[in-house]
Amino acid sequence: MAKPVKKGDITEIEIIDLNFRGQGVGKIDNYVIFVNNTLPGDKLKVKIIKAISKYGIGEVVEYLERSEKFEKPECPYFFDCGGCQIMHMKYNEQLKYKRDILINELNRNNLENIDNVKIKNTIGMENPYRYRNKGAFPLSISNGKLLIGPYEKGSHNIVNIDDCLIQNQWTEDIINILRSFIIKNNISIYNERTHKGSIRHILMRNNQKDEIMLVIISKDNIKSKLNDFVEKITKKITNIKSVFLNINDEKTNRILGNKNILLYGDEYIKDNIFDLKFKVFPHTFFQVNHTQTDKLYSKALEYADIEDTDIVYDLYCGVGTISLLAAQKAKEVHGVEIVNESITSAEENKKENEVENANFHLGSVENVFPKLYKKGIKADIVILDPPRKGCEELVLNTLKEMNPRKIVYVSCNPSTLARDLKILQGYGYNINEVQPVDMFPHTTHVETIVALYKKD
Repeated sequence: MAKPVKKGDITEIEIIDLNFRGQGVGKIDNYVIFVNNTLPGDKLKVKIIKAISKYGIGEVVEYLERSEKFEKPECPYFFDCGGCQIMHMKYNEQLKYKRDILINELNRNNLENIDNVKIKNTIGMENPYRYRNKGAFPLSISNGKLLIGPYEKGSHNIVNIDDCLIQNQWTEDIINILRSFIIKNNISIYNERTHKGSIRHILMRNNQKDEIMLVIISKDNIKSKLNDFVEKITKKITNIKSVFLNINDEKTNRILGNKNILLYGDEYIKDNIFDLKFKVFPHTFFQVNHTQTDKLYSKALEYADIEDTDIVYDLYCGVGTISLLAAQKAKEVHGVEIVNESITSAEENKKENEVENANFHLGSVENVFPKLYKKGIKADIVILDPPRKGCEELVLNTLKEMNPRKIVYVSCNPSTLARDLKILQGYGYNINEVQPVDMFPHTTHVETIVALYKKD
């Protein structure tokens, strides 16, 4: 099909859909054009910035008519920032959109009897702002100016911000104190192209008591240069309980390096999930939304419906959050995780909470899980919480052999979730219920919990 537009053209289109990336979808003679910062129902004048055989990309020149789903974003940086994709959409519409994304993926994979499965409305937040307990911002120099903030949409250019409305309420003070200190003391900023300079990122974490951990990530050991900064910021923000310098001297997009130097306070902050306590270090994986984590885990445990005679596997267990919660009801729990630091934290959390019936195993799930099964450790219930790539084939094959009566699948990617559910249906499992949860308001991400049970 000949392209109806070429790069540089200005044309009018109507947005008819929103894709899984949060881009508006419009068509000219069945030729698809994607446009950021738009919603279904928007009528636009756009400039074509890319046109290939299958699709084009446009940027907004003028909004001719705004969608009924539109809401002016609270954040002044939204239209440039890549952190949030759908803050311009009314929050109730965001929740519907996330459920629709999930349903589309399930339908696309032709899951058995999916029309009769209860797919519940997305569990949202009363206040979908200031919800993140962890945030990391890169730093750079552009035209002699210090920039601190998230990346622009689709680039490594930094949006220079004073505050971020999905981060904790101290973000503005922390960024401004750091900015002033760097400028006053002429601290060098890392250049990812030349691999020169020092400070690369700032990372903030906070617990439910609003105690803060601050981490300065640098290519070099600049400990001696940070004394005044640490003194000033801990006096200004008294709930900062921990300040680290993290050394990352590698040419990598990975934020944290392997070496942490404690500059102030404690080596960790403690956080709670229900009545369990967890130690959170700079490298610790921990759910970033306290409010929604409680809802997510409550639903997962409801679906698991653990009895005191059950043996439970928690695969991809991280720092053992679900494992330790499950251990309060189960006879025995086995958590498997590939990240060494996470297993170390899981063991410490087990000790901290005086849990005796949870066992943690280090290694890849596809390697460890089959070995444990061959040793005779058979589960009644398996909880899956894999990364975005989903479960490996060997993991699913082991589930087929093990034949647990129930599987609870916690997913951060609807596409790989649908793929794996299709396989599990082929292994004799029915999908009982599907529950999407909004862990990341104003973004396109959706977390999903699925209850599966073995067919009679």
